[in-house]
Amino acid sequence: MRCLALVLAAVAAAPVLAQPAAPIPDYRARTPEQEVVYFVLPDRFENGDPANDKGGLKGDRLKTGFDPATKGFYHGGDLKGLTARLDYIQGLGASAIWVGPVLKNKAVQGPPGMESAGYHGYWITDFTQVDPHLGTNADFRALVDAAHARGMKVYMDIIVNHTADVIQYREVSKDGYPYRSKADYPFSRRGGVAGVPINPGFAGDADPSPGNWAKMTDPTFAYTPYVPKGEEKTKVPAWLNDPIWYHNRGNSTWKGESATYGDFVGLDDLATENPRVVAGMIEIYGNWIDSYGVDGFRIDTAKHVNPEFWRAFVPAMLERARAKGIPNFHIFGEVATGDFDPALQASWTRNAGLPANLDFAFMRAAIDATSGKAGTEELARLLEYDVLYEGGKAAALRLPTFLGNHDAGRFAYFLKEANPAIGADELLARDKLGHALMLTMRGVPVIYSGDEQGFAGHGGDQFARQDMFASKVAEYNDEALVGSTATTAQANFNPAHPLYRLIADLAHLRRATPALTDGASIVRAVSDKPGLFAVSRFDPTTGREVLLAFNTSTAPLTNRIAVNPASVAFTALAGQCPPVADAPGSVTLTLPPLGFAVCAAKN
Repeated sequence: MRCLALVLAAVAAAPVLAQPAAPIPDYRARTPEQEVVYFVLPDRFENGDPANDKGGLKGDRLKTGFDPATKGFYHGGDLKGLTARLDYIQGLGASAIWVGPVLKNKAVQGPPGMESAGYHGYWITDFTQVDPHLGTNADFRALVDAAHARGMKVYMDIIVNHTADVIQYREVSKDGYPYRSKADYPFSRRGGVAGVPINPGFAGDADPSPGNWAKMTDPTFAYTPYVPKGEEKTKVPAWLNDPIWYHNRGNSTWKGESATYGDFVGLDDLATENPRVVAGMIEIYGNWIDSYGVDGFRIDTAKHVNPEFWRAFVPAMLERARAKGIPNFHIFGEVATGDFDPALQASWTRNAGLPANLDFAFMRAAIDATSGKAGTEELARLLEYDVLYEGGKAAALRLPTFLGNHDAGRFAYFLKEANPAIGADELLARDKLGHALMLTMRGVPVIYSGDEQGFAGHGGDQFARQDMFASKVAEYNDEALVGSTATTAQANFNPAHPLYRLIADLAHLRRATPALTDGASIVRAVSDKPGLFAVSRFDPTTGREVLLAFNTSTAPLTNRIAVNPASVAFTALAGQCPPVADAPGSVTLTLPPLGFAVCAAKN
């Protein structure tokens, strides 16, 4: 075991041969697959203006939402802080920033004793202005302009599925507001099939015509929705305050019909089948493109919206972007799952017309392989299933890949969960291996802020949303960080951290190597247990081969790997590579435990 620890320590310390990023004079010309994305929740990144910590509100935390010592409340990070740290993000090799939702939220919601704040941005009340806790619209413009001046892109995180929880129901049971289906509570009767007739002539929500929806005038088919006194004008634009534009069927069970029609844990679920809602959301988000020139949208809860909505919304947004001079506007949806299910992800590109989705299948396959929980077969199958996406394997190049996130949990957490007795050196080596996999395989790598500083957490959601600036949350500050003796009680913007260095090297290497951004993939070696995984990628212009090899086991390995017969000599871009092939079509590669190599053919 001591021998293994020494080898792992050597692997962890081994430098990656960084390559200079290829100069691209016009950042607008870069296609989505040529980006490396850094995802950040602004409230948890950097506090650039303490004057806005309470969002201009007065009172205790249940009024202002601000409590930096509690993980479910605002901590003080803002857009000025994010703008001030662009050097740090660009130094990591990121070329695009995915900014968590910045629009104005309901500051606090939840039943007594279970309140939390909208620090994450997913409880929107005003779709036209930045949340005052995060700054102003002018601050957002300054962020976008500053990023663009550096050749970096900015992606907005948007929500159309729901708003904040404002609408309430007159009926309540011991179970709260259970979902009431269209079969038991049709649009044509008030409060169930035995109720009085309402909405005469309404032909159901499958008919999108404005004439049909003009006959939907009474929203009391399932529950009796109402807006509490004092909140009648909470939402902006004003049309969002009318319950007629919502489903009003109670809380989702995440299954069947309720996945689309149910309230997301009480959040007001918009009737996105209604043409007024479609037009309203196109107007809202089209204005953010027109006014700020953002470069893409990440779409929250995309699978909880009917596919017909996306088939109208996506083309409208792409057209608005083209008119603004943004030809490579990147739209990607969240179709969340914990399973390895490429077919589910692909179905939303075909049925709903989403250009791309966050690649949850990659996350699952990468975690299973690099944690040692399984072999490398899922990684191979992932590439085989790329043909399922609308546009096939070329479209799969635009799928944002990630190892963990602010909802499911961080990558290091999953590694520790799979290996409870893991040592510090092995944990760092596995963490590096996972990032090497993500930064060299097909897709658009997404780095979740804090992962490059070894953040791990104790689970998902609030447990995975640590502060980058000095935290006051005891649960965060008790965590052991990967590759560092630091804690979250101090600011963590250390460019010397071993994970930061590795990610920076590989991100620059990726962006300088067309095979790693735009290249097709061929699986060369796979194992049914922890061991070898190898993939060749090819320069789309020259055809030059770049061989990627990963060892997911804790033992060194030496294997012959099939390559293109024309690839007779190699240059090491990362790790150790043989100078020449054994014979045309075959090369021998040796990898240390949990090691990797990136080998470029010289031809």
